[in-house]
Amino acid sequence: MECSIANAKEIQVENGGIFTFLPFSMFFLFGGITSLNDIVMPKLKDVFNLNYTEMTTVQFCFFASYFLISIPASYMIKKNGYMRTLVLGLNLIALGCVSFIPATWSGRFIVFLLALFIVAAGITIVQVTANPLVISLSTRKNVSTHLTFAHACNSLGTVVAPYLGAMIILTHHSADSLLGKISAYFSRENISEGAVNISVCYGLVASLVAVWSFLTWINRKKLKEDYCSEESILNAVELFRDKKFSLGVAAMFFYIGAEVTIGSLLVNYLVLPNTLHLTAAAAGKHLAFYWGGLLCGRLLGIIFLRAITPSVLLAVYGSGAFFLVILSILTTGGIAGWAMLAVGLCNSVMFPLIFSLTSMNLGARASEGSGLICMAIVGGALVPVLTGRLADISSLNIAFIIPALCYLVVIYFGAFSYFNRSK
Repeated sequence: MECSIANAKEIQVENGGIFTFLPFSMFFLFGGITSLNDIVMPKLKDVFNLNYTEMTTVQFCFFASYFLISIPASYMIKKNGYMRTLVLGLNLIALGCVSFIPATWSGRFIVFLLALFIVAAGITIVQVTANPLVISLSTRKNVSTHLTFAHACNSLGTVVAPYLGAMIILTHHSADSLLGKISAYFSRENISEGAVNISVCYGLVASLVAVWSFLTWINRKKLKEDYCSEESILNAVELFRDKKFSLGVAAMFFYIGAEVTIGSLLVNYLVLPNTLHLTAAAAGKHLAFYWGGLLCGRLLGIIFLRAITPSVLLAVYGSGAFFLVILSILTTGGIAGWAMLAVGLCNSVMFPLIFSLTSMNLGARASEGSGLICMAIVGGALVPVLTGRLADISSLNIAFIIPALCYLVVIYFGAFSYFNRSK
């Protein structure tokens, strides 16, 4: 039996004003929360006395959820529909963020990783749901543009969240400030300032997500959907018979691995004497340039897509990212620092273009394809750990050769898609 939930023609929107912004707001939320990892990791390095390899296990734990949760999430969409699945994902995010408070106060890194996995599971469900929802509400002609705009909203979240997160988590607060008073109070219980700052930040995030979950729930009936619960969850594996789909999944794996690796290690990279030699707080705020590059690049991508084939644009942006990373490795000082920050501009359109090129012809199997593509986000779990290990045995500068090689796979997929576009 084929389920038509992911077929745009079978989805009807009743009083659909909320659907002009609901899917895009989801991208803003999970983008912002995901990018907070890049801010919290340097603080965890100090709080738990971690090396680079141990520090990158934060990203391993977070992105491993995509491998474990993506296929079950696509099954939830078929069984329960988009809206109810979104609510479940948002509630898990809020629960995980609240769990950060006892996790950081316990002083045990493993407890923090467990709370982080709960957040990641919720984000995985939201992302697996939001991508095909945007595709289903689009036409074939504008799907790449709509998905690129959705990821521009994602980028806006990744610009705002790290800057605000750095102000709360990485900044030392004076005794007269509210956070300073809170830290002083809990210091009597042997709870560090870093643990308090992390708890306050994620407590605020949990409140925001809980409100958005409520808004989604009360609007759940405005999307008329067909449900299907008779298909096997393993049927999606059949999609790998298509070579383009398989290459697209591989490209997503390596792209996410490269993007997450660079974002995770940028703060540590920018404080080095041979780059920008910034303080941790200043380096954290500089992440806004990296993620801001994604926002600007995606807005430019919407314009470029009117004249340039998506596959060509993907290959061009991938080439730019590769050469910028190599430039940073081979230079020092401001050139090295700003070249790595500029990689964000090139990363900008990769996710939406890889996703749309890979899933464009899936029709009623879009939710299954979304699950498999999002499984590839596990690259964000594996590549950072490999890079962190290489940094521990050599140097952080040399370790960036790993994400540079990842971009070669993205370039190849763009070229393959262009030369096989007639098929």
